[in-house]
Amino acid sequence: MDINNFLHQFGLSNKESDVYLACLELGSTTVNEISIKANIKRTTTYDVLASLIKQGLIIQTQKAKKRLFYAESPERLKKLLEEKLDKLNQVMPLLKSFCNTIQGKPKIMFYEGRDGLKKVYEDALNYPPEMLAIVTENVLTHLDKDFCDDYIKRRTRLNIRVRAIASENKEMSRYKSEDEKYIKQTKLVAADKFLFTIEMMIYGNKVAFISFKEKLGIIIESEDINNNMRAFFGLAWGEI
Repeated sequence: MDINNFLHQFGLSNKESDVYLACLELGSTTVNEISIKANIKRTTTYDVLASLIKQGLIIQTQKAKKRLFYAESPERLKKLLEEKLDKLNQVMPLLKSFCNTIQGKPKIMFYEGRDGLKKVYEDALNYPPEMLAIVTENVLTHLDKDFCDDYIKRRTRLNIRVRAIASENKEMSRYKSEDEKYIKQTKLVAADKFLFTIEMMIYGNKVAFISFKEKLGIIIESEDINNNMRAFFGLAWGEI
């Protein structure tokens, strides 16, 4: 590995790396010699040395009223890494607690347009074995036939069963007639009682909403919300 790349990964800037290496080669030396060796302006070298002294990589001494600088042994780099690792281990439980808090919050994703709506449907295929759905209308009128045909085939091949609630009309009656063929079960509700205008899918630990009118899809990833929507669907399913 190139030594400069290593020092950069360690956290040193280009100039800090150049000055540190110059000090290693020169031994106890003056700012002027370091500046020449590192090819850095003298005034800048002072600032870089101050930073390296603060990091514990350079030592400043004085001899006959002359300030001299020398680099700590490379072993000091190892010691500094160990100190950083110790500090990281100390704060790790706190970092994990923040991570758990963030992970506990619902994750909400928005999708727009036809391609966006397709992504919502695609996402549901990642969560067998069952999907619960409120179906409002024929997807074919909004998404192309090739996509819909392929989607149904893949869902069936993945053995993802569907339980759907839909409005009682000619279009949804035709949808219901294909239940056995496409491993799904549909229950129809009288049109005057079916007041849904957006589709809903409940799967995995997610709930998806699709508005064909606004060409908008929303996926909420939340165990709690998913469980409650499953309970809501179960109540409705049992009453039909």
